[in-house]
Amino acid sequence: MTQPPVIFPDVERLVVDHLKNRPELTGVVVDNRTPPDFDGTQRTVLVSRSGGTWVEDLHLDQPLIDLEVYGPDKPTAHTLAMATRTALLTVRGTTYGTAYVTDVAETEGPRWLPDHLHAGASRYFSTTRLFVRPA
Repeated sequence: MTQPPVIFPDVERLVVDHLKNRPELTGVVVDNRTPPDFDGTQRTVLVSRSGGTWVEDLHLDQPLIDLEVYGPDKPTAHTLAMATRTALLTVRGTTYGTAYVTDVAETEGPRWLPDHLHAGASRYFSTTRLFVRPA
């Protein structure tokens, strides 16, 4: 018997949409692309899928999501990184289209990571694994 195809959600968009709607991130640019006028000093969260695995037996996608969190200075970027960290944990138990997020596990907490492309940038970087049951 032929199995129906797995329809994987766009997990970058799933995370972006989830974080954009969090009250603690009001006024923060959240996207998977840098804004056109980006110089590294804006309060910004950039979301990227950096890998992960599909576990066929469990019918579970386990994407790794990188978060680059920027602010005008190190203390602001750190505070924003902590708020983003907390906000992302709340994606557990949510539905996105036909996909369901069963769990969230931080694989690497926020760490200071200078951005050499933007001289004035203050950036923290972290990686989180999502557990997503696609349609």
